[in-house]
Amino acid sequence: MKIAFIGLGNMGGPMALNLLKAGHTLSAFDLSDEACKKFGGQGLPIANSAAETVAGADVVVSMLPASAHVEGLFLGGAGKPGLLDSIRAGTLVIDSSTIAAATSRKVAEAANAKGIAMIDAPVSGGTGGAIAGTLTFMVGGETKDLERARPVLEKMGANIFHAGAAGAGQTAKICNNMLLGILMIGTSEALALGVANGLDPKVLSEIMRRSSGGNWALEKYNPMPGVMETSPASKNYAGGFGTDLMLKDLGLAQENAAAVRAATPLGGLARSLYAAHSLAGHGALDFSSVLKLVQKPS
Repeated sequence: MKIAFIGLGNMGGPMALNLLKAGHTLSAFDLSDEACKKFGGQGLPIANSAAETVAGADVVVSMLPASAHVEGLFLGGAGKPGLLDSIRAGTLVIDSSTIAAATSRKVAEAANAKGIAMIDAPVSGGTGGAIAGTLTFMVGGETKDLERARPVLEKMGANIFHAGAAGAGQTAKICNNMLLGILMIGTSEALALGVANGLDPKVLSEIMRRSSGGNWALEKYNPMPGVMETSPASKNYAGGFGTDLMLKDLGLAQENAAAVRAATPLGGLARSLYAAHSLAGHGALDFSSVLKLVQKPS
C-alpha cells in the first residue's frame, strides 16, 4: 500500500515512522524543513511538496495543528488550489488532526464530491503512544471507509472506536481533551498543595494514584518534575502536547458547547486558566506545565 503522510510534528512524525516500519511504501511532507530533516534522517522518504506526496497514493494521512490548516490544505484558498485537486478518485483520506467537527464535515463533503473517501480520526495517547504505536483513534465517517482504513490505523494505534458519522470523531476528541485539561489542572493543584505542606511529590502521587483520585495524569503523565522520568515535566516540559494546542482544543470544546447549548463550566474555566498560562509565556511548553500556574514559588 502506498501511503502519503502530511504533517510531521511530535505526533505525526512517529506515526509515519510506524507505517514505514510496517512495510508500507511511504511519502511524507511537512512545511517545516526542520521536521523534514529530522524524520528524513530516520529513513522517512520526504517529498518536495504536498501535491508530490499524494501522487499515486492509495491512502493519504494528515496530522495538522488546526482547522485552518486542514481546510487550507485540502480546499485551498487565496487563489491556491486545494490538495483534493491532486488526489485521485478512489483514494482514502484519513485526517488525524484535532479540529472543529464542522470543518471535518465540510472537507469530507468536498472530498466525497470528487469521489474521494474521507474519515476524521483524531487520536489520544500523547507522543509516547505515537512512538509506541498504541494510540487511540476516534473515528467519524462511513463504516466501509473505517474498515478500509483499519489496517493502516492498526499500525499506529491499539484502540479504534467508531464514534459515528463524519465529524463525530472530532466531537469525541474534544470531549476527551476537555476532560484531560480539567484533570491535569486538578492533579497539579493537588500536588502543589501537598508539596506546599512538605509532602514528597512521589509519595503523594503514588497515594493518589492508588486512591479515589487516581487518573491518567498520575498514571502516565505526572506534571511534577522528577516524579516520572518519562513525562515531559522531567524534561523541562519539552515535547509532548503543547499548552497552546490544549488551549486550542479547549476553545473548540467551548465553541461546540455554545452551538448545542451544553453546560461546560469547568471546561470554560480550564480554557481561561490555560489562556493565562499561555499569556505568561508558556504556550510552547507541554500542557502539564500548567503546574507552574498553581505552584508555590520556591
